[in-house]
Formats: sequence, C-alpha cells, structure tokens
Amino acid sequence: MGERKIRRYALRIALVAFLLFVPGCGYSIHPQSSLPAKEVQIAPVVNNTREPKLQDKLSRALTEEFLKQGVRVDPAARYTLAVSINSFDMVSMSEKGGVAVDYRVVVNVAFRVLDSNGKAVKTGNIGSPFIVSVNSAENLAALLAAKEVAEEEAMRDIAMEIAGALLYR
Repeated sequence: MGERKIRRYALRIALVAFLLFVPGCGYSIHPQSSLPAKEVQIAPVVNNTREPKLQDKLSRALTEEFLKQGVRVDPAARYTLAVSINSFDMVSMSEKGGVAVDYRVVVNVAFRVLDSNGKAVKTGNIGSPFIVSVNSAENLAALLAAKEVAEEEAMRDIAMEIAGALLYR
C-alpha cells in the first residue's frame, strides 16, 4: 500500500472511532440547522439590584454568546429573551492586611422566552456562585478593577448558562 492510502485508511478509522465515541459520552454534535432558533431578540435587561451597569454587561454578554453559538440577534426576531437580574452579591471570603482579597460572587437571574404574541414559551432561573481572587489588596484602584472584572465574568457565565438552557436542553 502506498503512504497516501495508509493515511486515508487511518483517517477513516479515526473518524469512525470518533463518531462511535461522541454519542456514548453524553456529548452530541449539533449542526447550526438543527438549533431550535436561528435568531432571537434581546429585550432590555432589568436590573433589580443596586449594582450599577450590570444590565449593560449582561446584555452585551448575551449578544456575544448568542452570536458565538450561531444565533443572530435581531430586533425583529420571532422570539424575545426577557432577562432580569434579581440579586448580585460579592461576599468577602478572606482578607490580607484588613483588605478583602477573595470574594464569592453570587448572581441570580430569571429569564423568559416570549413568542411573537408575548406568551412565555420557556422560563428559568440561573444562579452563578464562584470565587474571585484579587491580587493587589493594597491598591484601591486595582481592587475596583478586579471587582469590574468579576462582574464581567459573572455576566459571561450567566449568558453561557442562558444560551445553553435555550439551545441545547
């Protein structure tokens, strides 16, 4: 056998092995054409917390996540995603020299998918607790920047959870 035929044969074996493995491990491949929605409208996010600008961060994160998943964000889409941020808390877990350096970020978000008649077709709640470490405990500007990064990370986590709940479950 030529080297080229051996490579093709090995590639075919690898492809068959991959296709046999993927369904058995709990993962599945979803072509874009099989996703439940090809476009979505994102209503202005409601921020029921005292934390400023979370609604802007979540709205941006949702748009980015849906675009990554191959779903177009369009104000004329048939389905509308309505989201409200119900709680946001950063609890100090440890401190260094009297300044908090580790936080637990807890976010609770409710979402509804509305059809063109305004009827809810899917609802859900997403919570996201995780730990954020702040490296510059002595510098207030660095502490505030780390808080900003923690908020952005939390909103990206929430956006991934919402997109996953709507597209793959």
